[in-house]
Amino acid sequence: MTYLSTKTYGHEIGLSATFRQWRALSHCRLLHGYSLSFRFEFEADTLDDKNWVVDFGGLKELKAILEDTFDHKTVVAADDPELEWFHEAARRGVADIVVLPAVGCEKFAEHVYGIASKWLLTERLSPRCRLASVEVKEHGANSAIYRGTSRAAGQRDL
Repeated sequence: MTYLSTKTYGHEIGLSATFRQWRALSHCRLLHGYSLSFRFEFEADTLDDKNWVVDFGGLKELKAILEDTFDHKTVVAADDPELEWFHEAARRGVADIVVLPAVGCEKFAEHVYGIASKWLLTERLSPRCRLASVEVKEHGANSAIYRGTSRAAGQRDL
């Protein structure tokens, strides 16, 4: 038996990020932005002494990590050919840039999954708890989900 629990940081909290997919052949190659939403799915085979999968009150640091990466940030791919232009915008005080290996919902979900998994392990909020997936939504019509390695495939309990 597996218990699932979710935590969502919705569009209403204002994680407003600007980015572009420079390789796109569509308008997505241009700077555009969204108030991103993040949904975390946690799983455990047993509940803690409070009957919880994860203590939602203990996730404030995770929210802060999201804010540091996406709140009023311009997220730029490390291989963007205009990277220096973005650095110049930052030097001029016009943009607060965050350089990630890649951009887009799928890569944001993967990036946040990696950070959240390491954070959960470091914080040891719930030794029985695993991060199952992270979903990133641009808006109601577009989202991407990154699922980690399942426990059945060899992931150890945190």
